[in-house]
Amino acid sequence: MKSIKELFQEGVGPSSSHTMGPRKAAVLFLNDNQKAELIKVTLFGSLAATGKGHLTDIALIDALKPLPVEIIWKPEIVLSFHPNGMTFEAFDKAGEVLDQRTVFSVGGGAIIEEGSQRDIPEIYSQKTMQEILEWLDKSGKSFWEYVFEIEPEDLESFLKKIWKIMSSAIKRGLENEGVLAGGLGLPRKAASFYAKSKNSSGHIKHTNTVFSYALAVAEENAAGGEIVTAPTCGSAGVLPAVLYHLQKTYKFTENRVIKALATAGLFGTLVKQNGSISGAEVGCQGEIGTACSMASAAAAQLLGGTPAQIEYAAEMGMEHHLGLTCDPIAGLVQIPCIERNAMAATRAIDCAVYSLLSDGKHRVSFDEVVETMMQTGKDMASPYRETSTGGLAKVFKREK
Repeated sequence: MKSIKELFQEGVGPSSSHTMGPRKAAVLFLNDNQKAELIKVTLFGSLAATGKGHLTDIALIDALKPLPVEIIWKPEIVLSFHPNGMTFEAFDKAGEVLDQRTVFSVGGGAIIEEGSQRDIPEIYSQKTMQEILEWLDKSGKSFWEYVFEIEPEDLESFLKKIWKIMSSAIKRGLENEGVLAGGLGLPRKAASFYAKSKNSSGHIKHTNTVFSYALAVAEENAAGGEIVTAPTCGSAGVLPAVLYHLQKTYKFTENRVIKALATAGLFGTLVKQNGSISGAEVGCQGEIGTACSMASAAAAQLLGGTPAQIEYAAEMGMEHHLGLTCDPIAGLVQIPCIERNAMAATRAIDCAVYSLLSDGKHRVSFDEVVETMMQTGKDMASPYRETSTGGLAKVFKREK
């Protein structure tokens, strides 16, 4: 299993798979083809189906400057390896092909080149949650200690930087107002929700506050602001909202938050290793479901949970998002994506509290729920996997 640094990627929205991944692939291709006079990029499957709403074309053109770029859209063709496929072609002055490369954006900003043997090294010997729990039982340590024992020495400084970016996204999102670009006329709501939270009390106040934090990040992402994939851009608001709220409410130190981030990263990386965090591959259960699972684990740890209770919280966070479709209206990361961040953030806290009321024993393991999620995603019809041809996206168009 790879480093959790590969999961937490800083970048700009609105989509890790449709914006960050293609941008990264374009930069690498351009670096290898300095003599090119023209670049053609053919987008397949989900990348082509929702690429315009996700600003894929804008990201590619910007990354390939100053060369002219021709983009070809082929949503009807889905390459076998992954739905998010793209082929780059470099041409010289005579129109001859200098280089050709097919790349897949597999979620969270990660890319895999077709036929490439190059890969990021794995640093974790344990491959499943069961193996990790056995390690914890023998050592007496917790999840965050396990992560820090295996990761490079600079992990703490890395996570502090990540937390700073997450916190900044919340603060910006609470200040920014207006209508999000894209044609849906969707107004930002974070500032309003936050203001209303000041006039409420008890459980409603806590809920309103968590809503506002999650909306703040999700709206910043939709507007192309700087965020951190957790595990993706479309689900980037869940974990920061939960951690920020708990830190403010219970006065947790930054050190405690960093440890919770490490644990969240471990759970997210396990899903990425044994399942998928790509909406185009498994639907939104892989994005929001994983984000809720990560936040549930982090919250349970912050609130004093045992390893068994933390694992239980994470399992619930995923279990109760099984089957969630990815059906963005007009291909934009706005409806239902933004609201889902808010709903998943409050659910994560509920999962943590529920697990802490138990002894941590439960029937369905985290490994089993990840396997189930992956199988459910494979069984899900393509209109519900980030193509904007089914579900809410289809009904909304019909109403118009």
